[in-house]
Amino acid sequence: MLIGCLIVIAATAATIATGTLLEVKAFTDALKESPKLNLGDELARANAGGAQTLLLIGSDKRAQGAIDASSPPHSDTMLLARLDPNEPDTTMLSVPRDLKVTIHPDHGPATTQKINAAYSIGGAKLAVKTVKQLLGVQINHVIDINFAGFKALVNYLGCVYVQVDRRYYHSNVGLSAGDTYDEINIQPGYQKLCGTDGLHYVRFRHADTDLVRNARQQDFLRQIKNQIGASGLVARRLGIEKIFGKYASTDIRSSDDVLKLLELLVQSASHPVRQVTFAATLGPSYVTASQRQNRRTVQLFLHGGTAPGHIASSPPVHGHGSAAARTPLTPATSDDLAEAHSLASVEPYRVYYPVSRVTSASAATDETRPYLLNGNYAYVVVVDQGGLGQYYDLEGTTWTAPPILKNPNQTIDLGGRRFQLYFEGQRLRVVAWHYGRAVYWLTNTLQNILTNRQMLAIAQSARPVS
Repeated sequence: MLIGCLIVIAATAATIATGTLLEVKAFTDALKESPKLNLGDELARANAGGAQTLLLIGSDKRAQGAIDASSPPHSDTMLLARLDPNEPDTTMLSVPRDLKVTIHPDHGPATTQKINAAYSIGGAKLAVKTVKQLLGVQINHVIDINFAGFKALVNYLGCVYVQVDRRYYHSNVGLSAGDTYDEINIQPGYQKLCGTDGLHYVRFRHADTDLVRNARQQDFLRQIKNQIGASGLVARRLGIEKIFGKYASTDIRSSDDVLKLLELLVQSASHPVRQVTFAATLGPSYVTASQRQNRRTVQLFLHGGTAPGHIASSPPVHGHGSAAARTPLTPATSDDLAEAHSLASVEPYRVYYPVSRVTSASAATDETRPYLLNGNYAYVVVVDQGGLGQYYDLEGTTWTAPPILKNPNQTIDLGGRRFQLYFEGQRLRVVAWHYGRAVYWLTNTLQNILTNRQMLAIAQSARPVS
């Protein structure tokens, strides 16, 4: 929301300086509607035009009547955002909430706990101190937004289209009070998520890993950026500022702080957003990271930017040189093929199915779902890649211009089809193609586990069924 407000201010700079200053004043007035974060001397001073690192905290507040209503708020999410005019990307790094760290409160003994406990013990100030001690990065500003603010913003923006990689479901019926958590029932497939469902989707963490959850949150943020754009933010500027002021707390209070961020944003406006994966090891109770892993993570966060990926040349379309022939794939099982034919029997257009794929012997049978998408026919095939929380999708629909397919990075011819390629950094995120009055796309796992060669091979091997 902070970056969205700054884009609004930047847009006014195209008119006159007075208009910009008026927008800055309106924004700072909105910020003063919520309590200021008092962070002592934990923050680094930001230089005009220099790089800045922002710590975004998503915090919860237990509802009245909840079993833990009397407990302090928790930092459900901590995300570092880096804006650097000298780097090719704006980077995002999610800190795993279950990361094992030593917390040093201002008063009291040091303790070893999950990093999200820092916020509960000492608020945003101790959270900043702990992240700095862990990674050795300087933090310039902090924004703390609660769940109600997240829902309000998503709803105000008109909801967000997201590729939901699998079904997310939990019911508390029949469970004791100590075993309950947020109920959720979201079907797989490309769809529009509004406030409550969007919040439950990004917070879900009971059938995958902390790192998959972080990737899901960052993908949701990317979809907001891609779908709303600067013009959409400008049109909604007054409402965004009011939501920010009502639900977010920050150390940013002065026009000087806002103008420094504004200058930085203008210089970085054309930079794509790149997700940095936190190098860590998953354990039964904690996520752990060595000093070497932390150094690697910080290096990628600060200096790991590269130009978007590119396939050097179109691979051969036939014979042993094709992408499918050069990449080991597993044939679909008889149960998977039965799902394919059942799906084809109800869709009034060609159904492509991943008859060869990257998976494991223990993977679940494909999940398929026919449905309506924006008033058009659609279907999704969910393939279990084999790792915990790792699923990739093949989607088809007669809606030929969904937001996910805006602005491809490259087009190639492969196996008699023309494919549009969409990269996230160097890794293929989406591979799409058209046939007749329908469009189809293959989406990588949330963590982009599939390699570029695997993505191309699966897309090339997708076959129509009847």
